[in-house]
Amino acid sequence: MKKKKQEKTKNNKLRVIFGTFITLIVLIGSAYLSIPIFKNINYGLDLQGGFEVLYEIEPLDGNKLTSDMVYNTYKAILKRVDILGVNEPEIAIEDNNKIRIALAGIKNKEEAREVISSTAVLSFRDYNDNLLMTSDVLGGEAKVTTDQYGHPAVSLSIKDTDKFYNVTNKVKDMNNNVIVIWLDYDENNDSFSKEKDKCGSLSTSRCLSAARVDRAFASDVIIQGNFTTEEATSLVELINSGSLPTKLNEISSRTVEATYGEAALNKTLVAGIIGIILVLLIMILMYHFSGFIAGTALVVYTMLSFLVFYLIEGTLTLPGIAAMLLGIGMAVDASVISFERIKDQLKIGKPLKEAVTIGNKESLSSILDANITTMIVAVILFILGQSSVKGFATMLIINILLTIIVLVFISKAVVALFAGSGVFDNKVNLFIGLSKKKIIPAKEVRIPFKKLDFVKSRKIVLPIVLLALVGGLTYSLITHFNFAVDFTGGTSITINTTDDISLGDYTINKIDRTKDSTNIVINEKLTKEEIEALSNKLEEEYHTTSNIYVVSDMVKKQLIKNAIMAVIISLIGIIIYVSFRFRFNYAISGIVALMHDALITIIFFGVFKLQIDSVFIAAILTIIGYSINDTIVTFDMIRRNYNERKIKSKDDLPELVNDSVRLTFFRSLMTTATTIVPIICLIVLGSHEILNFNIALLVGFIAGVFSSIYISNSLWLMLESKRLSKPKKEVKKKVEKEEMKIKGINC
Repeated sequence: MKKKKQEKTKNNKLRVIFGTFITLIVLIGSAYLSIPIFKNINYGLDLQGGFEVLYEIEPLDGNKLTSDMVYNTYKAILKRVDILGVNEPEIAIEDNNKIRIALAGIKNKEEAREVISSTAVLSFRDYNDNLLMTSDVLGGEAKVTTDQYGHPAVSLSIKDTDKFYNVTNKVKDMNNNVIVIWLDYDENNDSFSKEKDKCGSLSTSRCLSAARVDRAFASDVIIQGNFTTEEATSLVELINSGSLPTKLNEISSRTVEATYGEAALNKTLVAGIIGIILVLLIMILMYHFSGFIAGTALVVYTMLSFLVFYLIEGTLTLPGIAAMLLGIGMAVDASVISFERIKDQLKIGKPLKEAVTIGNKESLSSILDANITTMIVAVILFILGQSSVKGFATMLIINILLTIIVLVFISKAVVALFAGSGVFDNKVNLFIGLSKKKIIPAKEVRIPFKKLDFVKSRKIVLPIVLLALVGGLTYSLITHFNFAVDFTGGTSITINTTDDISLGDYTINKIDRTKDSTNIVINEKLTKEEIEALSNKLEEEYHTTSNIYVVSDMVKKQLIKNAIMAVIISLIGIIIYVSFRFRFNYAISGIVALMHDALITIIFFGVFKLQIDSVFIAAILTIIGYSINDTIVTFDMIRRNYNERKIKSKDDLPELVNDSVRLTFFRSLMTTATTIVPIICLIVLGSHEILNFNIALLVGFIAGVFSSIYISNSLWLMLESKRLSKPKKEVKKKVEKEEMKIKGINC
């Protein structure tokens, strides 16, 4: 018998050694596989430079814009973008009358503008600009050819030979017997009498060619001009891509130089890697072997996040990387909740295997509820967000799903597997970081932090918070918030220099400097010609690159509308879900706490005059999603203790709240710490592009810890006390909902 037991112990040890070896292989393999995946992901403008433009679509004939017109415009632009040779362009229809085009990595931005926005309508006119024929007479595709002198030219095939013959027959008898071929003729500005000296030069005139007609003919037409081979090829591709059925009005644009994007990527990557390593070290330090397993799961989780993002052809932006690091913090949260519940069971003398089973069971509902509420916010961000905000939301959604799959199911199963081996039965400290001194057999979980009376101290803390909120908001409103051009309209110019900047005739409205760049805001909405001229001027005078971002009043109003809608819909979604899973008074308490967190962040930006832009709204919504995560865990503990203690009197509520907060207090501090460590790394080492975004997250998450301890619980205590104070005949008995159970995981 003794020999068999020794053999079993030996086999278990071998299994643990083998399992640890496999875990190490998975860890190293996942890290190695992440490198090629990361290199092949599509990078956004802020990571590789490029050009983004937002057009308002208008019908050419002044009639009502139809969905068919919008879709046909979209298809025509797809063909135009193919001409530019851009890898993975982003083209999206917005609000049924706008189209956003993002071309990451594009070198010649002005060429891109011209190719995209040109209606590409060919027309044949006489010397006096009267219309003779449209492109309807043409057939087949235009081709690059040469004229009789060997110069590059464009050949057009004639389809309606009868009409073409009749027109040329008419022109040959005119005093000025010339047929002029125009591209996108403008009735108000173009005239052959003004353009004839420039006709044939694509860079300076819409007049492509002017040919004298001495006899009627119906053969193919050769467009001759002062074309280079590249210009002739570009013209052929433009004609063959088809004409746009609508007019495109540029209402917003953004340019990012390649060197600027590359620097931002490198800084953010370094900050992100350091942040992840620090989180892994914290987990191993606090939870030893279990922390190592959780750390391995985090590396696998990170690799899978990038893999899924790559497979769905997502575009990675700076906010997307921030979402990745935020997701890591949330994934750590899932592990910490489980490990702390396991520790609670071990402290009262439960065997390791049983403690792991109970801990996993008790933590499941908290983890699922917390991630589902965050998912609600992420989905709303994806629906209402634009550009980089949508990329942030996409990465956040992926992270939440992978948290549930990798951290809830796989990681828990691996921990349970090692716990069940028997090798760690007498090595609990090695397994999960709990010393034997803290293990005292008892019938129920002991309450830590007994000296902390959160209910009593709220009478002092809450008035101070209220005073700070009122004072901070008043000061911010009086001195005004620092809104970016997203919400004011105008033009934002970022140039990589700290020298004094002069913009000539433009009046500088606002100027901000960092250690290596200067941001200038002017009220004017620059046209594409003004953007090109200003960009060239800045490069010539300061010998560096600049990024220019233009926002019209129309875009400004839409952003404000979407921001308000996103916040309202998010709060409604959270109220509905929390009411369904808990009670309505939990939902109201949680929402007030979320409003506190958002308001604290907004006031912080107002007091310190930090810039508020469209990405800041994404930060606020992320804070809402993450803070409810923290609050839900505390509510889950209140609900569990409420059921176990069978609370019937309001006099029992203060101690219930105190004990529930005490039990989750360390977990709140731990998960917030592991979440803000990567954020602090991004603030200190990352790109300036997302500095304010990360500051907002840092402030909001710290406010979230406070609100989950004081605000939400205090309000719940007040509402529940009022409910229990009602006469018994008015009280409807309602049993608190049990946590959801999933076979094989928590039952």
